[in-house]
Amino acid sequence: MEAIIFTGIQATGKSTFYQQYFSDTHSRINLDMLKTRHREDIILRACIEAKQRFVVDNTNPTVENRQKYIILAKKAGFKIIGYYFQSKIKEAIQRNNTRTGKACIPEKGITAAYAKLQIPNFSEGFDTLFYVSIKNNNNTFTVCEWFK
Repeated sequence: MEAIIFTGIQATGKSTFYQQYFSDTHSRINLDMLKTRHREDIILRACIEAKQRFVVDNTNPTVENRQKYIILAKKAGFKIIGYYFQSKIKEAIQRNNTRTGKACIPEKGITAAYAKLQIPNFSEGFDTLFYVSIKNNNNTFTVCEWFK
């Protein structure tokens, strides 16, 4: 059983990474899709009760944001894996500007997430942490494991 928690500002490749690496094996918990924390909580609890692997595909910028998922999943015996997406604000804004419709968010939303971003740490309860960077031109990812 795995609980995967993504961390990174908007437009750093989190949802694309999920589609490429986890869409066939893990349920996706995403606030953009679910719209409310109530719905998110229902899906989260269902995954935990069913012992279903899942990915939390949100910005999760703070330790406090991540703790909700870590505490519930740890208590149920899940392995907690974190993926931190390199969050360079200038590059994220450039990628965001290529988006259309609701996918394109206001720049102030990106800068607000960046202002409160706390890089994940093993002390939060992660069993494994990875660092992910994206190449702008073709959605190619580089993934490196962090060591304690």
